[in-house]
Amino acid sequence: MEVVGSNRTAVPCCLRLEAVGRRFGALVAVSDVSLEIPYGERRAIIGANGAGKTTLFNTIAGDYPPTSGRVILFGQDVTRLPSHRRTRRGLRRTYQNSLLFGGLSVQDNIYLALKGLEPGRLSLRRPEPDDFLFQRAIDIGTGLGLDTILSSHVADISHGQQRQLEIAMAVAGTPKLILLDEPAAGLSPAERVGLVQLLQQIPRQISIIIIEHDMEVALRVAERITVMHQGAIVVEGTPQEIQENQTVHDIYMGKHVH
Repeated sequence: MEVVGSNRTAVPCCLRLEAVGRRFGALVAVSDVSLEIPYGERRAIIGANGAGKTTLFNTIAGDYPPTSGRVILFGQDVTRLPSHRRTRRGLRRTYQNSLLFGGLSVQDNIYLALKGLEPGRLSLRRPEPDDFLFQRAIDIGTGLGLDTILSSHVADISHGQQRQLEIAMAVAGTPKLILLDEPAAGLSPAERVGLVQLLQQIPRQISIIIIEHDMEVALRVAERITVMHQGAIVVEGTPQEIQENQTVHDIYMGKHVH
């Protein structure tokens, strides 16, 4: 791996990957990935289609166990822990395809995201009108610019607003680390500007890793960029260093990269 401008001061990491690999039979989707994400950092993982970005996310989140290496989350080895136990430790994620409840309101979706973190989350009892989580859902939605559509059904709001809602649900419960999988996919240019502004509003105590095919969005959101190619990390650096890197240009131009 090429690390450009590597004069970084060592700081505590919320996530550390140690030679992580993931195979599907004979197919090597992720190969020997080592990565450190300091607390509070905004990191983008970019690369052409098929580079292994989403598989890496699934391995971090616990959807796929790695076939090799270790995943250290908030200082603890979670390599063999399932996704729901990683969520309990403060990890959240979004997916490329929406997992929202279209027949419920925006506020109700945020409420359910909060309720899912509570001890009584499996209770069949109807929530009381004064449930404090309802007010918390309103506060989260308002803080992330969804105040005008809180009572709207998710099926009736725009795709861009649905993406905003997914991020609001990920922020629910004050996680330590959020994984955002292609949040700009399908958004108009104006909606992408709004997305960048929304991500910049997320509190700094929450670390963010974003997979993004849109290079402009990635460069505006992230403080540091990791570039993947054929399942491996090939370059890492600041947005400016990545923009100026010849290997990155070759990858996006479809040239052969060793």
